[in-house]
Amino acid sequence: MPMFSYKGRNPRGELMQGSIESPNAQAVAVWMTAVGITPVAIDQKGGKESAKPQWMKAFDQVKLDEMELLLFTRQMGALVRAGVPLMQALTGIQKATDKKHIVVMLQAIRDDLDRGTELSVALGRHPKSFNDFYVSMVKVGESSGRLEGIFSKLHEQIEFDMDMKRKMKGALRYPMFVGIALAIAVTIINVWVVPTFASVYAGMKLDLPLPTKILIAASGFTIKYWWLVLAMIAGAFTAFRMYVRTTQGRQKFDAWKLRVPIFGPIQKKTAMARYSFSFATAVQSGIPLVDAYTLTSKVVDNAYYERAILRMREGVERGEGIYRVAQSSGIFNALELQMISVGEETGKMDEMLRSISEMYKEEVDFEVSRLAQTLEPLLIAGLGIMVAGIMLAVFLPMWDLTQLTRKK
Repeated sequence: MPMFSYKGRNPRGELMQGSIESPNAQAVAVWMTAVGITPVAIDQKGGKESAKPQWMKAFDQVKLDEMELLLFTRQMGALVRAGVPLMQALTGIQKATDKKHIVVMLQAIRDDLDRGTELSVALGRHPKSFNDFYVSMVKVGESSGRLEGIFSKLHEQIEFDMDMKRKMKGALRYPMFVGIALAIAVTIINVWVVPTFASVYAGMKLDLPLPTKILIAASGFTIKYWWLVLAMIAGAFTAFRMYVRTTQGRQKFDAWKLRVPIFGPIQKKTAMARYSFSFATAVQSGIPLVDAYTLTSKVVDNAYYERAILRMREGVERGEGIYRVAQSSGIFNALELQMISVGEETGKMDEMLRSISEMYKEEVDFEVSRLAQTLEPLLIAGLGIMVAGIMLAVFLPMWDLTQLTRKK
């Protein structure tokens, strides 16, 4: 097995570093979390795995989609609750599925268990299917003997995340379809309609208005250099994707998304609902606060909130209270801070966070339900202005020609 060097901080904030032999970096992270060290950096020193490029390893990994992961978690929870040993539970799930990629993954997990590997470590070797939050929760279940309850909580977590993602996709579906239809309409007008009128105007030798000249020039450029237009669109899209993949670019883009009218509040409420629910689940399951902040920062799916949550973790590492770090983060309103304060004083933080997540979930439901009513007049107005501008540029020369004819 390859050797990894690691750096992390213990509950007192002290830097811990060293080397350990492990099958992969994911397993090192699980081990560090289990011994109370918050991972900061994990680097592979060398070994047999290094002989294979990272991009080739990605193709070897099996990935479960959300529905498959939800089903696997529910089946594991039911079987563990019934007292079925882990190996038999995995064998039963493997025999019950006809999907080859699931069979392959379960066989690999069973092989690891045969060699004496813990379930959390075996799952950690499939990071595309089981993220850090999932693996750490299973590790807590193994350590505490409450694996049945952990699978139940993971099932709730996955179901909640799927519900939030489904609502966000529903919110974006209507404007996306309108935007696609508008792009197709503009392309048709630009490629087929405008050239017809341009040839007519060329034969009349009219002094065309500026909007018409711009429209004809844009149409001519698109037809003559269509390959360049497509290349520019592809290049802009690629450059944007590369920028967003950088740490700074992703943070700026995610912060901008929160300020977008109409959609920004939905993004914020969705991120807060996912954070509150996952943090409550982690705390209720017995994961230390510092590790809970680290794990939930990756669940919110927004770099701006991820950075704020990690700052909260740093405050807790310095010995500050939960309310104090939440107040300084700038992502909670007065009502939420009051609920967090009460939860910290009464020792019922998980219940208060669950209440916050349910509150945001209801607000997201409401916002999505009235989104179509809010967007419809705006989209119709925007579409009308665009079509009116194109039609004005097309028919304005005809209007001028009619006026000249009447004067004669």
